[in-house]
Amino acid sequence: MENNLLFSLAPWAVLLPVFGLLLNLVFGKRLGEKGIGLIASLATGLAFLVSVLLAIALSRHPEATVVPLADWITVGQLNLAWAFRVDTLSVTMMLAVTGVGTLIHVYATGYMHKDVRHQGDPGSYRRFFVYFNLFIVAMLLLVSANNYLMLFVGWEGVGLCSYLLIGFWFNKGAEGIGNARAAKKAFVVNRIGDFGLLIAIFLLFWNFGTLEFDGIFAAAAKAAPALVLVITLFMLLGVTGKSAQLPLYVWLPDAMAGPTPVSALIHAATMVTAGVYLIARSSPLYIQVPAAQMTVAWVGALTALFAATIAVGQYDIKKVLAYSTISQLGFMVAAVGMGAYVAGMFHLVTHAFFKALLFLAAGSVIMGMEHGEEQSAHGRAPGDAHSLDPQDMRNMGGLQGRMRTTFWVYLAGALALSGIAPLSGFFSKDEILAAAFRNMPVLFILLLAAAFLTAFYMGRQIFMVFFGKARSAAAEQAHESPPVITVPLIILAVLSVVGGALNLPGVHSLGHWLEGSLAHTPTVEFIAGVALLSLAVALAGLFLAWMVYGQRRMPFKDTDPLARSLGGLFTAVYNKWWVDELYQAVILRPYQQLSDLLARTVDMGWIDGTVNGLGSAARSFAGQLRRLENGYVRSYALTIFLGVVAIMAYLFFR
Repeated sequence: MENNLLFSLAPWAVLLPVFGLLLNLVFGKRLGEKGIGLIASLATGLAFLVSVLLAIALSRHPEATVVPLADWITVGQLNLAWAFRVDTLSVTMMLAVTGVGTLIHVYATGYMHKDVRHQGDPGSYRRFFVYFNLFIVAMLLLVSANNYLMLFVGWEGVGLCSYLLIGFWFNKGAEGIGNARAAKKAFVVNRIGDFGLLIAIFLLFWNFGTLEFDGIFAAAAKAAPALVLVITLFMLLGVTGKSAQLPLYVWLPDAMAGPTPVSALIHAATMVTAGVYLIARSSPLYIQVPAAQMTVAWVGALTALFAATIAVGQYDIKKVLAYSTISQLGFMVAAVGMGAYVAGMFHLVTHAFFKALLFLAAGSVIMGMEHGEEQSAHGRAPGDAHSLDPQDMRNMGGLQGRMRTTFWVYLAGALALSGIAPLSGFFSKDEILAAAFRNMPVLFILLLAAAFLTAFYMGRQIFMVFFGKARSAAAEQAHESPPVITVPLIILAVLSVVGGALNLPGVHSLGHWLEGSLAHTPTVEFIAGVALLSLAVALAGLFLAWMVYGQRRMPFKDTDPLARSLGGLFTAVYNKWWVDELYQAVILRPYQQLSDLLARTVDMGWIDGTVNGLGSAARSFAGQLRRLENGYVRSYALTIFLGVVAIMAYLFFR
């Protein structure tokens, strides 16, 4: 009875953030910033509490439970309820989304207080937290759905929220519309991926007559492998869009246009993890078609290495982390593609800890730089121009002494991401590498190379931002952020350090927890040689970063020693291998030219010509008729007389 009561709380995980955003939407102007931030954070925090209670219920009763809320769609064979699936996989995602999301909300109350004033629009504070709560709602719908259509509602919801939040400062950026363009790019690229998932959902219903998970998995076990292969590959297209994998990863770096808490929420706890969750949830389908699994694994491994190379050459502190997210998502996708679903989910959770930490700590650095720029501006003449970018690492340096808390938490996050033992990233990444070593040795080499580059670019970032001498007046004037910023960072830093305990070798707590929700949960045994090799590779990457940046300490912002050493290769990674330019030349520009041609010939030529011609004919005919209405009585009398004569003549001759 107690378990049933706890399971019945599942809808409240979604409803509480809904109430939070509605309260702020209706009463936010009267509540003020403190009230708005408190309601938004409390709504997400209570959703986390509900998730914890659901986890407790599952620990006592581990079987999946469906909690219906209302009837939804009944058309012909389709009978879907708005129902929540409570199992260990969904609750794991709910805990990550609401737990990390709550810390990001608390952080955002302090960050946005300054950011809305820095951007000159204090009134947008309420709008931000309405969107923020809506983002949590959409992600919770996605991970708690009991059918693919409800999952798709959440899938589209996070896409909408990303558009609203990436373009939150829509009138900022290059030419006053740069941020709006970034939001549009994210929206359009994700629509391409969403097309794939939508086709997969259509195929599921047409062939199996249902969209509920249990019904589909039971029917698919008897289906033709070719059909399941097509469905899973269309799902993969959706994954490449939402989880930023090759070739649809290009939107995620541009997502840095949003405020820093948005970057943390997208990259750590919500949108980009949706694709990994989709494959894990659909594991009964993927294990039936090894070709689909292999395709997923290759896409993930190639993305992991490709994005890591680009991160090496970036100077924007957030874009380094953005390409790092793409790379780490590649590790997760490769893991679930190899059938190591627990390893993929393990890395998803630990990555949520240290990537949220890194983005929020980067926001703290940016706040410090903006404050330093404001302080240094007091010493300049009124007419002096300045264009310092507070996110450019070349303008930083020496922040270790001025932002000590931020430095230490950033270091913890960077070491966890690099895979340094005994931090969380070491255990979760090692499990993926061990799975690749056993199953696909070529992918093991690719992922190991990506791990080396990860350690290198994170070491590069640490040395450029925190060590050496300040390379700008803003860096000299920077100071530590207030407790509302640093306390969430400290909590995330602790989680980043101890998070590996979730699935320690030999214990496999997370594996045992998830085994009832996944179709295939083989235990990835600890391989000492792989663990030592991955640790050695990570240490080698950090050591190389120290050799290049730690010793020379980049005394000037225009002297990057790596650029001098690599020459054209560094230019290539700095320009992101010119992929955006390639897409512009091969896809966008021809598409625009074709659109212009069709607009001129079909739209403006044929369609507008036909409609305008009909209008001209009607106007000409009306002009002729208008001559009969001249206002002279004698003309009207003559017309009547002629009409009478015509009628009389008709009757006479008839």
